[in-house]
Amino acid sequence: MAFAAPAEHYDRFMGRYLPTLAVELVRAAGVEPGMSVVDVGCGPGGLTRELAARVGADNVAAIDPAPQFVAACLSRNPGADVREGVAEQLPWTDARFDAALSSLVIGFMKDPDQGIREMTRVCRPGGTVTMCMWDVATGGMTMLRTFWEAVRSVDPTVVGERGMVGSSEGDIARRFRAAGLDDVVDGSLTAHAGYAGFEDFWEPFELAVGPAGAYLASLPEQQRTQVRDACRDLVPSGPFTLEARAWYAHGVIPS
Repeated sequence: MAFAAPAEHYDRFMGRYLPTLAVELVRAAGVEPGMSVVDVGCGPGGLTRELAARVGADNVAAIDPAPQFVAACLSRNPGADVREGVAEQLPWTDARFDAALSSLVIGFMKDPDQGIREMTRVCRPGGTVTMCMWDVATGGMTMLRTFWEAVRSVDPTVVGERGMVGSSEGDIARRFRAAGLDDVVDGSLTAHAGYAGFEDFWEPFELAVGPAGAYLASLPEQQRTQVRDACRDLVPSGPFTLEARAWYAHGVIPS
């Protein structure tokens, strides 16, 4: 899936969680100076920025199917090798990188298992693959849980994002093992984001970013207002901070 929203809209909606999530994912991946790394599904470049800070931009590659995200990632990470393309068909040669990382992307891949195989292919033997996805299955991603809880108070039949690939505990790890990765470990990562108040929380949903934003945009005005009012009842008044849990897995390329 390619996002159509401008990079600035993504920044307001989900990008505010990336400064803390990226640090946690890079730590779980064991990225160290001198390594060559690729960010698959880089978006506007939140994880790419953290990787460049660790290993230098000239050791970082990144790819995303959305051209506006590629442009933003390039401008924010000068010197990195940023390309437009999909996870299922990476443009780099075999064994090109020491590590491949992907943040919040597996649920949007057309063929997640092929995406994992491609990430494995472009890493050297002994290299690593690390991925994460929000816990929307059990509600660990508080911002999305709040939104879909408000939606279901208006329409109890709505499923939301609970069935997305990678969003349940252990799913990514099972796919890693099926792809032949060794020494697979998995667990959870915790990120957080601050909000100035309810409007700062709500307005990004109206920018039609991702499944939640697209769903909201599809509703008639009366139902959008009902969802908004339900969300208001579910968040604190005044400034607040929300935590978000992501499931991750880490595996080693067989030697």
